[in-house]
Amino acid sequence: MATATRDYAPHPHIGGRNTALRALAAWRMEWPGTPHVVVLTGAPGSGVSRLLTGFLMLCDPEFRGLLPLDDLDPVTVPPELPAPAVPGPEGLTAAQVLWTLADHFGLRASRAEEIFAEFAALDRPVTVVVPDVDRAGPVRSADEPARLVREVLKPLAATGTVRLLADLPRAYAAELVEDLPPGTAQIIDLDEPPWADPEGLVLYAETSLTPAAGAPEPAFTTDPGARRALAGAIGRRAGTSALVVRLAVSGVLMAPEGFDPADETALPSSVGEALDLHARRLGADPRTLRLMLAPLALAEGAGLPTELWGRLARAVAGRDLSEEIAGGMLLAGPFVELVEEEPADEEGEEGTDGGAGGGRMSLRLLHPAIGNEIRARLPDVRAAQSRIAVALLEAVPDQDWSRADPYVRDHIAAHALAAGLLPQLLTDPSLFVHADPVVLRAAVEAVDPGTLGPPALTYRRTAPLLTRNQVGAEARAALLETAFVEDELPEYAAAIGRLGFELPWQTLWSVRAPGISAVTVGVLPRPDGEPLPVAALVVPFGTPGASPSGDAAVLVHGLLGPGRLGAVDPGRILRPSEEKRAAAPLVLSRGADYLRVWERATEEVVAALVSDIPFAGADLSPDGILVVATGQGAKALRIRPRA
Repeated sequence: MATATRDYAPHPHIGGRNTALRALAAWRMEWPGTPHVVVLTGAPGSGVSRLLTGFLMLCDPEFRGLLPLDDLDPVTVPPELPAPAVPGPEGLTAAQVLWTLADHFGLRASRAEEIFAEFAALDRPVTVVVPDVDRAGPVRSADEPARLVREVLKPLAATGTVRLLADLPRAYAAELVEDLPPGTAQIIDLDEPPWADPEGLVLYAETSLTPAAGAPEPAFTTDPGARRALAGAIGRRAGTSALVVRLAVSGVLMAPEGFDPADETALPSSVGEALDLHARRLGADPRTLRLMLAPLALAEGAGLPTELWGRLARAVAGRDLSEEIAGGMLLAGPFVELVEEEPADEEGEEGTDGGAGGGRMSLRLLHPAIGNEIRARLPDVRAAQSRIAVALLEAVPDQDWSRADPYVRDHIAAHALAAGLLPQLLTDPSLFVHADPVVLRAAVEAVDPGTLGPPALTYRRTAPLLTRNQVGAEARAALLETAFVEDELPEYAAAIGRLGFELPWQTLWSVRAPGISAVTVGVLPRPDGEPLPVAALVVPFGTPGASPSGDAAVLVHGLLGPGRLGAVDPGRILRPSEEKRAAAPLVLSRGADYLRVWERATEEVVAALVSDIPFAGADLSPDGILVVATGQGAKALRIRPRA
């Protein structure tokens, strides 16, 4: 640590980094001349996330009371202010992060560009901290961190009213600030002077080696001099990497027998060396350790369920690793951590073989840099992902996606994307319905649309509706059923109907007719039989098949699906009387891009339809046939009352 702070206690979570903490505190205090945008960066494992976490402890009014503030360097402690907005981007898309911020600040925007305009119009600055940008996105290979920087952070930084602190990969740090006026941005690279903190890393190593921290008690941990010497050696070998320090300490403490603290070559200088040295210390082949960890390095989401670890390790290795996995926690221990899954709470989801509902354990790598190292040394990442995708597909009971393990169901698309196999996977409507729509949408949108088949293109078109309101599987099934009819894929709509859901409607027909401005239902009297139920669509003059009616043209379509009726005098169509509408069991209410059908007696919503295009018209027949139109076409849905 710097000489000026030697009399002060180190931050209890960070154990150093006082120079960087001073710069961050100055940014938070808005000292004159300080930048309004600060970028924290460094090589993976340099301790950026740890530094930012420690700084946020000082910014949280509740957490500050748990810290020894009077013992810390005063210029590293910002004054007590309201906590900044911290939209954690892990697993989120750039759009989700942006709307999280809009909700936090109570903005009324309805489009992304309006959000930035509202921020720019604020009469006071607001503070935003975005940690772990490298972990953004529901699918690793979709490159969401780049999108977050370009589509969210750069426009926020340009508003001038947002005081922004972001933890970015080095590749994006300069890009974020390149267009900002001189003096308004600062990059803090923890691997470069003056931000590197070798003394802090040695202190971190020494503290981690103490028996008080839970370390075993060989001589090099119990003797202060030996402990300090070993910590110094660990720090020298690790350079600027806090992660390498952590791996060195945990590896030594997990297998202290035979370790010679005087031999610095037994200490790692990189993540790769930490893996190899630990394996050799335990008498194992480093390649075996890397193969064991490969499924975790390729895993998606928050972690890999423990029961899938062996299956996927076998798939990647091409041989049985059950014995190594069964007794492998001593070998893999320094590099992994157990996490408990959060309970599933999505409306309409059934239980699964994998234990949906939460409470089971998953494994994940201790740090993303370990995954980077494992993937970099795999002979063929795409081939490994292909074997994983096949193994996950084989794990689906009877190919019934409603019974699939949640990890398999939600993340097989991400593995197939990385393997270059996603278009071949996207043929099953059941997968479209049951998979997490945020993850599946991100994977589908990362593929060239020209490689997708018709059902996948329908999903791609419909996905924004599926993710907008985080609807459950039954609502996804309903929206996809009507989308398949719109795209002239009736066999896929029928397959949705066989999935066992109580869908709120059956889509009877869909017609493409640009420029529809209004719709109404009625009946067309026939001299030789019962009146024919019809839908009248108001369209522009010149629309094929339409008949003139005053200052518009009307296209007449059979309400129950016989198709366009050709030249029909619109004046002959009889609309339902007000008395008949008032006596109907169902009632329609409408917004700009949503419709709801209510049961009159109970006032319960029995069907809700959303659209990514504003509705141009809607009408509900007394017997429950809903006709809706946008500027692109119209369709009819038979509303099914709830049982």
